[in-house]
Amino acid sequence: MNPILANPEITTPAFIIERSVVRKNCDAMREKAQRSGVVFRPHVKTHKTAEIARMQFGGGTGPITVSTLAEAEFFADHGFDDITYAVPVGPGKLERAAALAKRIKRLNLLMDSFAALQAMEEFSVRQGTRFNVFLKVDCGYHRAGVDPESQEAVQLAMKMANATGVHFQGLLTHAGHSYHTHNVDEIRKIAKQETSALTGFQNKLQEQGISQLTRSIGSTPTASVVERFSDTDDVRPGNYVFFDVFQAAIGSCDLSQCAVSVLATVIGSYPQHRHLLVDAGALALSKDAGPDHLDSDCGFGVVCDLNLHRLPMKLKVLSQEHGKIEAEPDVIAKYPVGTRLRILPNHSCLTAAMYDVYHVVENSQLLDQCRPIRGW
Repeated sequence: MNPILANPEITTPAFIIERSVVRKNCDAMREKAQRSGVVFRPHVKTHKTAEIARMQFGGGTGPITVSTLAEAEFFADHGFDDITYAVPVGPGKLERAAALAKRIKRLNLLMDSFAALQAMEEFSVRQGTRFNVFLKVDCGYHRAGVDPESQEAVQLAMKMANATGVHFQGLLTHAGHSYHTHNVDEIRKIAKQETSALTGFQNKLQEQGISQLTRSIGSTPTASVVERFSDTDDVRPGNYVFFDVFQAAIGSCDLSQCAVSVLATVIGSYPQHRHLLVDAGALALSKDAGPDHLDSDCGFGVVCDLNLHRLPMKLKVLSQEHGKIEAEPDVIAKYPVGTRLRILPNHSCLTAAMYDVYHVVENSQLLDQCRPIRGW
């Protein structure tokens, strides 16, 4: 038994981070980027803490990617001065972005529409601020971004290059459809789409006289399975610091590389009904369905004992504060009320977002607590 996690001073549900696993994950991705000769600009939205951001850089700071302005402001306060805000920026946030840009060395914003460009141009006229911007490119995910095969995308890029209110820095894409894959071979195919979409579009723009654009890619599945980053300039993986059950299912990592778990207590044991209740529900684990395209019965995480040995159970139902774990009666009978279990989450990013405090452990010792930034 892990004595620290059995300690009642850690109340459940609790978010547990295995520091040695995080360090290995961070070191491997950073070293791959260094070997590849690309700018390493990791996403910090998964953990949202200064401590883990520094682990991503081997103890220091460096260029980062964020998903909210609150994150950007928080990390600026902690010495990170080269930040990409990788969500298309709304006009109502330009004033706040401009204030942040004055505080740090570089703030990159993202756009994918003529309307966003017009808003920046108008803001520049009023305020005298010129933003660094990337054009979001759709490499196949179809969530956001311009179609790199369209003439409209070329027209927008040309207008950005000639705008007075922005500095056109480069092209940015996210291969989010890599999460819909079934195996490593499929992820590798999408990794090629990710880079070729930017390079092909970059070549079109060079024919129009637009050069020296940075190509920025980023998704944990594609970044994890390639041996070397090529045909790009800037990489932005984020989930890799923790990984999760979803990443393990599609082949981005092994389950042993999952660095986080939710500590939960059995609050009801019902062998006759073939289930346990634990005090970790939707507000402790999120209701991310996980890799249900691979297993429709996958449940809401992998149930383990305190030493992270997988148990023959399935977390099948989540209500707000309850989790219902199903198993055979003889298995259920082994886990009476008061027993503590650990659940590897389907999606570590969403699960981490449920907690104001992370408990950092290593070698069965509680080392520290981290407090993530919250809000937008």
